[in-house]
Amino acid sequence: MGTQVGTVLIDKLLDTVVSTGASDLHLSVGQPPVLRLHGRMRKLETKVLEPDDTVSLMKSITPERCQQELQEVGGTDFGFAFGKKGRFRIAVFKQKSNVSLVLRLIPSEFLTFEQLGTPEAMHELIKRPRGLILVTGPTGSGKTTTLASCINWLNNNTDRHIITIEDPIEYYHEHIKSTINQREIGNDVPSFPEALRRALRMDPDCILVGEMRDLETIEAAITAAETGHIVFGTLHTTGAEGTVNRIIDVFPTNQQEQIRTQLSVAIIGILSQALLPRQPKGMVAAYEMLTVTPAVSNLIRENKTYRISSTIQTGKKHGMIGLDESLFNLWRNGSVLEQDVLEKAHKVKELQEKITQAKQGIFTDDEDEDVFEDEDEEGGSEES
Repeated sequence: MGTQVGTVLIDKLLDTVVSTGASDLHLSVGQPPVLRLHGRMRKLETKVLEPDDTVSLMKSITPERCQQELQEVGGTDFGFAFGKKGRFRIAVFKQKSNVSLVLRLIPSEFLTFEQLGTPEAMHELIKRPRGLILVTGPTGSGKTTTLASCINWLNNNTDRHIITIEDPIEYYHEHIKSTINQREIGNDVPSFPEALRRALRMDPDCILVGEMRDLETIEAAITAAETGHIVFGTLHTTGAEGTVNRIIDVFPTNQQEQIRTQLSVAIIGILSQALLPRQPKGMVAAYEMLTVTPAVSNLIRENKTYRISSTIQTGKKHGMIGLDESLFNLWRNGSVLEQDVLEKAHKVKELQEKITQAKQGIFTDDEDEDVFEDEDEEGGSEES
């Protein structure tokens, strides 16, 4: 099967992804193409893919340098523009000696904070002149979309120099009020640490680090935040507590105390998110928001991260919210099914109990207080 046929086939498949609103397309030998639609995997009713099919599909869209990387290390990823219909992030890899592809559709329009439902505290944090803001969560939880919206807000409302370091570039930003330079790993610069080192010499106000995956990158991001820049980063961790521990644990034991001190000064917020199927269709995010107050900063410095979760529960006046509370709110307003909420919960038993009580019309005291607090604080202001 030639590349020409592959091109025709890939166009049809990508059209299907765009028209159905699927988030991903999976191409593997031994089964038909599979779409991820509203979080669920759906097989297309077409032919089962043969080894030659996936090779020719791969060749029809994969740049030469990436095909070489696939041969050398067994995998590659890159961004791909499907005309004006959409951009895809594509992962190509070998399995059982065959070629497989996963293509993720990147939404072409930036979502507003209102559309995303991000916590109010996050909107305030991104206006700060310096500090490290982390957006965390498992793969496919919407981290890239949230960060793209933050950068888009800054671009429309502030005059800053923004540098993004990504692997690959997903959302393309135009220069609006800000100047935005986007650097792609493997194309514009060899690695994250190298890109970060260079970025500090480019008069930046804001730096986005697509992935903080190793010691060098994490160290450089913390230093950048300490030296008067706003730095956005992502990690594949769940929850604020796990995120802080993960950063510290990357470093050798003899450096951990120093990193704790540096991190406690540099970090200003952690947004953790999980994506769930929305009723009747679509996806919706649940958030955990940690705002780093002086008290939280002390917990990080003194290695008492196990107290972060309880600090989030009592930190509502600082804009904090726990993941389980966010999940409960999504269930209570009918956006998400109970089973989906419980699948993502930190403390499943406690949330299950809370839902059971809510069904019986019993709410805990603090929830009733929260409702009244919200009315007092926000009563007349929600006109937008």
